[in-house]
Amino acid sequence: MKNKIKAPWYKYYKGVKEHLEYPDCSVYELIERRGKKTPDYISYNYFGNQKTYQEFLNQIDECAKSLKQLGIKKKDIISICMPNTPEAIISFYAINKVGAIANMIHPLSSKEEIKYYVNLTNSKYIIAIDLSVNKIMEVINETKLKNIIMVSVGDSMPLITKILFQITKGRKIKVEKKESIIHWKEWIQLGKNYQKKIESHDKGETTAAILYSGGTTGTPKGIELTNLNLNALAMQAIESCACIEEQDKVLSIMPIFHGFGLGICIHAAQYVGGVSILLPTFSAQTFDQLLKKYKPNIIAGVPTLYEALLKNKKLDGYDLSFLKCVISGGDSLSVSLKKKIDKFLHKHGANIQVREGYGLTECVTGSCCTPLNDYREGSIGIPYPDMYFKIVKPGTVEEIPYGEEGEIVIHGPTVMKGYLNNKKETDMTLKKHSDGWIWLHTGDLGSMDEDGFVYFKQRLKRVIVSSGYCIYPQYIENAIDSHPDVLMSCVIGIDHPYKVQVAKAFIVLKPGIEKSDARLESIKKHCEEKIAKYSWPYEYEFRDELPKTLVGKIAYTELEKEESERHAKK
Repeated sequence: MKNKIKAPWYKYYKGVKEHLEYPDCSVYELIERRGKKTPDYISYNYFGNQKTYQEFLNQIDECAKSLKQLGIKKKDIISICMPNTPEAIISFYAINKVGAIANMIHPLSSKEEIKYYVNLTNSKYIIAIDLSVNKIMEVINETKLKNIIMVSVGDSMPLITKILFQITKGRKIKVEKKESIIHWKEWIQLGKNYQKKIESHDKGETTAAILYSGGTTGTPKGIELTNLNLNALAMQAIESCACIEEQDKVLSIMPIFHGFGLGICIHAAQYVGGVSILLPTFSAQTFDQLLKKYKPNIIAGVPTLYEALLKNKKLDGYDLSFLKCVISGGDSLSVSLKKKIDKFLHKHGANIQVREGYGLTECVTGSCCTPLNDYREGSIGIPYPDMYFKIVKPGTVEEIPYGEEGEIVIHGPTVMKGYLNNKKETDMTLKKHSDGWIWLHTGDLGSMDEDGFVYFKQRLKRVIVSSGYCIYPQYIENAIDSHPDVLMSCVIGIDHPYKVQVAKAFIVLKPGIEKSDARLESIKKHCEEKIAKYSWPYEYEFRDELPKTLVGKIAYTELEKEESERHAKK
């Protein structure tokens, strides 16, 4: 079938293999093979604390023993609520090594969201950053959680850096002592009592991780990603980039709970024998310091990251020739911004172009990327090896001709297993076509030209992309509507100079409830308790009523039009 499918993009591969051979193994085993091949290479760098691949494998083994000491069995689901720290990636691979499943949670999630993610997966244990522990403790009795393994951002820092962190930030984090909370180092010590050898023999089809997305309805869905999904993504990404080598340094800014961060900055980097420069937080103001200190060869980030790069005057005259690959994903990269970035790179000695990637968590992350030395204006590139794209008439499985706009659909080894415990949503997203293949319906509108270059137009489903994060209006509306004074609400995306878009909430109060600043503060506080910080509305506005369609639905497009016109008048 692969030979019969149309793949006009192959002629632009130029040294890139059309098909790859994927081992039928676990995520851990792929990294273990790398560790055995290059044990003395540096695996990761955390504020100067560097570990070789052999040391990293030893840390994974220690963590795996601690998991077994807790009684973790195959297919158990363990939650990880962490930013990018060594403990986060050690946990991820250790969970995989024992045959369990990693449930990846954004640490800025609200307590209600954390409760939902934990209950959806029946997690009994969670490895969490101390910043999130108090939120978890507030809902722990409403879950099946037995223990919280608590980690501090400073735990793996070199001594001097750790002391500075503790003085400036660490001391502000207060967590009450509870029997259910185990500190990471104490937990790892418990594993010393486990004497049995742990073998990892999971197959590619086995679920390895659960990440989250809004699906087609805009409410959180647990995406089941298999070992094959993650391994194939790592191999495809390295092959498509066509310029990454062993010991190249990858600036791991994208978070581990995001498909981009986990799949590219960690797993792909580790697969190729690269160095993951782990960063738990990122500040645009100190971007220049990161580049000067680490001299990374690869940067993978969202468009707003590169806007920050352009605005940073501290890089004037600085040589960036160490950069080999600069990738933008997570949101659309405008033609004008791409030109500005390319100009900036060339001016600073990096003879490369920023390469746009396109994908979604339902296929881990990017499955399409700008070729190394080719570019077509407005295009998001060509598919990775073994990934197939076509354009269909929205709402159907009917393929349409080149150049016409329709829904982007994707087939390949990185396409998810499905949405956890949600057959209805899975069936709406994964559909069998007349060719006998299962295709992922992305909910994105786009086109493909005769040479196979793909063009993204817009999202068919309601979603706001802010600094690379997907924000689902319906989810925010549900939170606001649950306030006792609110009759209804509507959330839209409005333009923002740095974040591209932010959420704005329009609120209609119940009859007899008066508008006031105090009422607004009450609604804001209520909303902030129920949803993650990055999803909080940037603006709120009371309305007496909301525009409706002919069938009585809220006409959010009318509100978008109003805001667009208001913005144009400024």
